[in-house]
Amino acid sequence: MASRRTFLGLVAGAAAAAAFRDDSLDRVLAASRAAEGTTAEAIATDESYWREIQQAFTVNRSYVNLNNGGVCPSPRVVQEAMKRYLDLSNEAPVHTMWQLLEPQVESVRRSLAREFGCDPEEMAITRNASEGLEAVQLGLDLKAGDEVLTTTHDYPRMLTTWRQRERRDGIVLKTISFPFPPPSLEALAERFEEAITPRTRVILLCHMTNLTGQVFPVKRICRMARERGIEAIVDGAHAFAHFPFRHEDLDCDYYGTSLHKWLFAPHGTGFLYVRRSKIGTVWPLMAAEKKRDEDIRKFEEIGTHPAANHNAIAEALVFHRGIGIERKAARLRHLRDRWMKRLLAQPRVRIHTSFDPAMSCGIGNVQVEGVDTQALARHLFDTRRIIVVPIKHEEFEGLRVTPCVYTTPDEVDLFAEAMEQVIARGLPA
Repeated sequence: MASRRTFLGLVAGAAAAAAFRDDSLDRVLAASRAAEGTTAEAIATDESYWREIQQAFTVNRSYVNLNNGGVCPSPRVVQEAMKRYLDLSNEAPVHTMWQLLEPQVESVRRSLAREFGCDPEEMAITRNASEGLEAVQLGLDLKAGDEVLTTTHDYPRMLTTWRQRERRDGIVLKTISFPFPPPSLEALAERFEEAITPRTRVILLCHMTNLTGQVFPVKRICRMARERGIEAIVDGAHAFAHFPFRHEDLDCDYYGTSLHKWLFAPHGTGFLYVRRSKIGTVWPLMAAEKKRDEDIRKFEEIGTHPAANHNAIAEALVFHRGIGIERKAARLRHLRDRWMKRLLAQPRVRIHTSFDPAMSCGIGNVQVEGVDTQALARHLFDTRRIIVVPIKHEEFEGLRVTPCVYTTPDEVDLFAEAMEQVIARGLPA
């Protein structure tokens, strides 16, 4: 075992060294060292600092990509790491992928667990938030008549999963609505509390919604559920590495997220957290041996999969820590507020996202009354190559706008200017 630990340590060290050889990462780390002692709020408007971050990405600047809530590009250091791992994997996959690269996932597991603030034995590496969350949704034992409580703003795939269980198992899905933005976090928690019945068995809640970027009072709702013997599953797809928090701030039993959003990890990476005492109560999506009933790795039993993707998560963590989560969140709020405040001054504009930093971060949603949202999104892309997401929900519509750390103020201003022209002149016939 000692030799194995030595081997894994050497491999992990080599990967880290390779990451630091990337000049763009060196510049990011140097800029962050120079910014030490300066508040995150001050750094948020320091364009010389953010130019170093911007140069670490290989994005196509002929587009103004304001849909980073879907999937973020990875910085160059992550792309290069993944290529190295993939090249090594293809030398002799049965050996280089399975015997050399695959064991390194344990280093990634430890690093992710440290970032989230949990035991590594509670951290499963997945391909995305949906895979992790559905493992819990489909893996909990529920019977006919059991109620599941969530909101009308939950992610469609999660709602689809519960509706399949309605058809298959006879469970009952109940959804609650809420004002957007809500008056307070307490009001959101009260909505859940009011909807609980004696038959409520599960609560699914977003940490941050994909529609408007609304942040939920996760800790309060999870503790409310636990006191009543109700399972609480947290959808963290849009939250992890977006703004500061750790597991202790949530106190949840289940948490699923994607890493190809705000961590900038390779596309097709995520994690599932399951409290250690709960692992044995959840069936995995794909069957695992009985001896793994209490092992978090049972949720990783998906057959052959690329080791390169999950190994390059390590470089994404290096890059993320190089910026610092407080600086990242402050910058994202600054860019979000830049366009939201500008458009709020215009007539017929409705902002569906709170400005309160306790209830939001980088995601914003805006509606121009009297203008079709889908047509508006097409117009922005066709005329300015601006990428946003048109949201047509049963309760509202609007554009989801999501800048990133590589986004420049000029790009945000270009979006605001284009919107002002539509507000003033309407869409072309």
